[in-house]
Amino acid sequence: MAAGARDPLTVRDTRTDATTRALPAPEPAPLADTATPYDVPPPAVHGCWYPSVDPEGRHVAFICDRAGVPQLWTAPVAGEEVRRLDAEPDPVTEVSWSPDGRWIAYTVAPDGGELTSVLCVRPDGTGRHLLAGGEPGTSARLGCWQHDGSAVAVTVTDSSPPGQPVTPRPGADGAPRPARAGWDPRAVLLEPGAVRPRRGAVADGDRALSAGDPEARALSAYLVDPEGMAAPVLLASERGAANQRVCDLSRDGRLALVYRGPRGRREALVVRTADRVVTCALPVADGDPWIGGFSPDGGTVWLRSDGGREHAALVAARLDPLGHLLGTTVVAERPDCGLELLALGRDGRRAVLAWNVRGVSELEVAELTASRSPDLSARLPSSRAPSAGAARTVDLPHEVVTRIAPTPDPDITVVALSGSRRHPGVWWLPHGLPLRTPWSSRDEDALPAGRTPVRPMPMSPRARDGLTLGGWYYRAPGRSPGEPAPCVLHLHGGPEEQERPVLEPLYLELLGRGLDVFAPDVRGSSGHGRSFVDADLGAGRFDAINDVADCAAHVMVRGLADPRRMAVMGRSYGGYLVMASLVWHPDLFRTGVAVCGMSDFATFFAGTEPWIAQSAAHKYGHPEHDRELLRSLSPMSRVDALRAPVLAVHGEHDSNVPPGESEQFVRAARERGLEAELLLLRHEGHDFRRADNRRRFRRTAADWMERHLAD
Repeated sequence: MAAGARDPLTVRDTRTDATTRALPAPEPAPLADTATPYDVPPPAVHGCWYPSVDPEGRHVAFICDRAGVPQLWTAPVAGEEVRRLDAEPDPVTEVSWSPDGRWIAYTVAPDGGELTSVLCVRPDGTGRHLLAGGEPGTSARLGCWQHDGSAVAVTVTDSSPPGQPVTPRPGADGAPRPARAGWDPRAVLLEPGAVRPRRGAVADGDRALSAGDPEARALSAYLVDPEGMAAPVLLASERGAANQRVCDLSRDGRLALVYRGPRGRREALVVRTADRVVTCALPVADGDPWIGGFSPDGGTVWLRSDGGREHAALVAARLDPLGHLLGTTVVAERPDCGLELLALGRDGRRAVLAWNVRGVSELEVAELTASRSPDLSARLPSSRAPSAGAARTVDLPHEVVTRIAPTPDPDITVVALSGSRRHPGVWWLPHGLPLRTPWSSRDEDALPAGRTPVRPMPMSPRARDGLTLGGWYYRAPGRSPGEPAPCVLHLHGGPEEQERPVLEPLYLELLGRGLDVFAPDVRGSSGHGRSFVDADLGAGRFDAINDVADCAAHVMVRGLADPRRMAVMGRSYGGYLVMASLVWHPDLFRTGVAVCGMSDFATFFAGTEPWIAQSAAHKYGHPEHDRELLRSLSPMSRVDALRAPVLAVHGEHDSNVPPGESEQFVRAARERGLEAELLLLRHEGHDFRRADNRRRFRRTAADWMERHLAD
């Protein structure tokens, strides 16, 4: 689909909950305080990310895995003393400090699964309590704070049909898994003879429903008082929604900016809070969900949008006092790359922009001039168009910005950085001078003893239909330039993710075993424009599968990879491509490692979360309308062609891509006499977050690759 195919703007003037059953309002519940002094020296190699700064700009709340699991921490921007605010083992995924400084809201993923909860805690570690997402089968995600800090927005997801109990997912033997408290924390291997998960689903709209499901489930956004003094206020509700997050509220509280929609069809809704009417909707880009915010007077909304264009840009939408759209203006753009992160300053008059330039971030600070609000009583139009002043470039010590945290002083930005030679860390940029926070790991400690840093080489393979692809090639240390090497082709997830030049511990493990790594961007990846992202839609997915073979051929022809010792590996959608490549190109790879991948689209749609199913339907195809296409694209439909040994890896609580997808592929391989194993990681979901499990996964995968790629 062409970049310009998306409607640049739509006016709705309809209530968000006109036909939707709103979910019960969240009920805060107190929790035991778990903040503890932490004087254990951190490991030399640890990561810090997702910073949020207090109102004075002196302290940062952030996520850190120095204790083995991503948890909530605080520390001074320029000091070394750190404090862990939540010592529970559930991974933390998002953090937001309230504008008044009294609370820190954060999202946790119980047992590493997909159903999340939103909690609040005071900066001193007291008053920890649940805000939303505590009921069985429900989930909650964090939104923005009101500008005075009196309430925070949360979106509640009802993941089980009303009136029906939540049932455990079946284990490898088909029986319900035991209660979480009694689970063995070690990984297990699937034994032969396990029962294949049952198929069977019916379609409803753009998502799959189990038979007997009475109605599509809803997402409802509320404003919740962290003090518990005021009742939650409903902002928006939508049945069968793929996504919903409140990104900003106007300073007077009249308008809410709501991010919604499936992948490739994201929208920003302007909602009047008084009557929950959607006054306008504008297309916004995929990627980071924090897609913009209002000017101080509410007359302009700044958005990261790719509507009607190839690359995302900074767009200003002019609004009348009732929230209706008056027009849009592109105020910052680049011809060959997209805007991937947008952070508005606390005063609403400055923006920090991160541009994705062939996988490397470039950071800019720009002054914003909002439109002057029109005088409707005098019927006078806005007298000033919105604009962005000349941008000031900020030099970065590492390649990729992963998050921007606004501060009271617009000249002292806090950012999270990753790079090819360091683990994730938090930096502050006083007047453009990058300074590492003392509690982030040092660059020189990024690699284990004896490991050599590897700076990847950019690659541009050409697909058989002429499309130029992308990627990064990592050469194992000590390898002579002209020597073809055993090589692992690693495929990212998404499909809309992108390979970036960041230090990936899995790649370090493989490189340390003498294996090269090629990490390509096949069609469907982000960072190369909207047309590239959409090139794998529908039957284009067959071309994406061929891209994998063409990438392998590219590094073989260049003399980098040994044609006799190529392997393929990937996670999530990349795991699907691993299975697909092994059955569409059965003689190309010596082995494969598929991590959390889909093996059959019918069982995937039947088992995934409903909001994920709706979003996936746009990308892969509708489970009913496109049933034959999905069947022909499913690796299980061609499993008889499989020739190579397979290792599958999955998190036991993965409800995005259920573990049955790996189980049935491994079972089918064994039934055909092939070597196949499944590593099932305890207390993990779709993303592996615990240090011990990540380490077990890396070593198991590297052992498998090393054994099968040996001469």
